[in-house]
Amino acid sequence: MPSSKLNRLTRWGGTALALSLVPGCSTSQHTPAGGSLTQSVEWRTKSSPPQEEAEAPVQAVVAADTSALPEAAPEQDADDARQFVAAKRKAEAAPSKPMPAPSTTGGVVVAREMAMGAGRSGAVAAAPTPPPPPPAARMAPPVSPPAQPEPPSPGNTFAEHAPNAFTETAADRFSTFAVDVDTASYAVSRRYLNQGALPPRPAVRVEEFVNYFKYRYAPPEQGAFTVHLEGAPSPFNANRHFVRVGVQGKVVSRSQRKPAHLVFLVDTSGSMSQPDKLPLAKEAMKIAVKNLNENDTVAIVTYAGSTRDVLSPTAATDLERIYKAIDSLESGGGTSMGTGMELAYKHAVKKVSGNVVSRVVVLTDGDANIGPNLSADAMLNSIQGYVKEGVTLSAIGFGMGNYRDDLMEKLADKGNGNCFYIDSYKEAKKVFEQQLTGTLEVIAKDVKIQVEFDPKVVSRYRLVGYENRDIADKDFRNDKVDAGEIGAGHSVTAMYEVELTGEKAPLGTVRIRAKAPNGTEAAEQAFPFEQKMMRASLDTASADFRFALSVAATADVLRGSPSAQGWNLATMQKLAEGATDGQADREEFAKLVVKARGLLGNAMARDGR
Repeated sequence: MPSSKLNRLTRWGGTALALSLVPGCSTSQHTPAGGSLTQSVEWRTKSSPPQEEAEAPVQAVVAADTSALPEAAPEQDADDARQFVAAKRKAEAAPSKPMPAPSTTGGVVVAREMAMGAGRSGAVAAAPTPPPPPPAARMAPPVSPPAQPEPPSPGNTFAEHAPNAFTETAADRFSTFAVDVDTASYAVSRRYLNQGALPPRPAVRVEEFVNYFKYRYAPPEQGAFTVHLEGAPSPFNANRHFVRVGVQGKVVSRSQRKPAHLVFLVDTSGSMSQPDKLPLAKEAMKIAVKNLNENDTVAIVTYAGSTRDVLSPTAATDLERIYKAIDSLESGGGTSMGTGMELAYKHAVKKVSGNVVSRVVVLTDGDANIGPNLSADAMLNSIQGYVKEGVTLSAIGFGMGNYRDDLMEKLADKGNGNCFYIDSYKEAKKVFEQQLTGTLEVIAKDVKIQVEFDPKVVSRYRLVGYENRDIADKDFRNDKVDAGEIGAGHSVTAMYEVELTGEKAPLGTVRIRAKAPNGTEAAEQAFPFEQKMMRASLDTASADFRFALSVAATADVLRGSPSAQGWNLATMQKLAEGATDGQADREEFAKLVVKARGLLGNAMARDGR
């Protein structure tokens, strides 16, 4: 290289280094309206106030400034710990791609993370890593062109939904929504809090916080599900009450459920090289396989710059062959998620029948950046026929830095499935071991809930959460309208904040409408909300009610709901600590509330509020 060019490079490198050391100066990546990725230098003095958080439009997609957050060592069983640690060390020893720089297109989310001092360094695309050679007689030739380098990612993205406002019962007595058993939002937010950061507001979905936890709802004596209703005075406003609608699905034991055919669709792109992504996904698959029945089968498809059949349908009892296929997975290349989805569904639909559960299980950070189908809508259009034939979906998210929460949630909603996020080995065991049966077998589909409040008893109400599950009241009995699914043993909880008139009469009626797993016409049940279900004080309410209220209220505060202004997290902490009942998940939540109190206090002090 000529000395003049070398000198210019040296001067430029020195300038970049100097800029990086100036307080308040950071480099960041932008994606302008034209779509090209650019680098900019942002200046902020220590005394400058953080950017004011603006109201985001309903369902706007915003990018969050994050990076790979260091994860604490996961809790592991003794028989699995060695495998996980070895995989993690192998991944850490391999060259890895730096995480993306902060996005300045994220509006409210970026403003919050910058205020927290969350500036990141710029990202450099990783060189493509060639996939391992396929085992002889087990793999078909690649069905797509060779792997492509992975483009830079704009960062984590979440879909914004405006919180429900109060509704005058005299004007609209009906509240209608689809059930939701996803839990990804809670696990993602927990990771932020554990790393000393507030979760981006759009990342917080109240219903997924509440439904992460188990409640002691008695299962139905007959039918697919039953309803449990309870109410008590609000701890935040003397003129209001909270009421809970709990739905419990029937329990199907592992030995009783239908045979399952699982097609694991694994993202092996370059962005999955982090220890908390592909290595953790591989361990999660092994946990799943160990908990399958002898009549179940497993197939594995991978996608990066190209798609591959790694494992043809194999009996779940053939652990050696399945584990060998899982261990062979390596990361490298771009993310052609759309073509991978189509191939996985083609495999899954071959096994679907009334007697077999056929499910695609996607394990990814959600970052789709190359290929013909990049958006959720495009992917769903390509697999719509398979969904109608009965193939279900589990979208399992991993990692931070380029996590596409908005994409994962939409795929799960429209793919007749559920969405989880795994941040540790412990969470992998919870999802694939404790929740496996419910994840696999759907007991009721297109499940809708409609609460009809009596205007003589309830003057105003608001549903806390479920904003992206809203259904028009007139479509409650329209069986062509898609809704949510309930798996075996799943429970669904919804919280309402209400203002009562003082009339001592039933609050209203709760109706549930749902189809059988393979049915086309729905059946409907009605449950009266009797006055006797209302408690005179919060102290006399059940521990489940008090804990669910604490979780819903905490989530409402974290997402900045206008209706939760002035609520005190100390009250939520006290409620949670008094209703843990010795359950580890609840005790963990109570500790998260303590962390949230400190972070919110620090944020308010910085913002001068």
